[in-house]
Amino acid sequence: MSAVEQAAAVGESYVHAPKVVAAQPGIELQGVELKWYDIAADDTPIPLAIRALARRNLRDVKGELGLSGDLGFVILHRCGESFYFLLVSTWRNDNELWETVWAKTGDSDFAFRPWPMEGTHRPTFCVWELGAVCHEQRAWTEYLCSERTPRDRAAYLQSTYEGVVSWPTSS
Repeated sequence: MSAVEQAAAVGESYVHAPKVVAAQPGIELQGVELKWYDIAADDTPIPLAIRALARRNLRDVKGELGLSGDLGFVILHRCGESFYFLLVSTWRNDNELWETVWAKTGDSDFAFRPWPMEGTHRPTFCVWELGAVCHEQRAWTEYLCSERTPRDRAAYLQSTYEGVVSWPTSS
């Protein structure tokens, strides 16, 4: 049976639904400027207390992240009732996107912690996160093609995406 004939990548019971990307105020960590995106279903936005916890955790561990003079963005993604991914992405080596993944795995988890990833083939971004990432790719490319002045840097940091992701464009 060919890969096309198999549907193993999507479970039979999976039902896909849209989520909303909402730009929030950015965060600065040791000279690193990061935009901020919340991603959640429209009827279950990220609670303010969870966003505050995520910001506090990032400030507490900023030295552990190995960031220095970078620009980038954070995605705080509500993946269910009480599971959240916290993705810190920065641009490095001119045109590469680097990522650190943290998670809060339930109500009993009182902090975001590094997400363990084993093996050589690893997850990156889901379809909803890619809504923000696609915007960021275009915004960074625009910055790379600019004169990269402080004004261009500020323009990159002000360019954000908001909206619904994951609705099909055709039937």
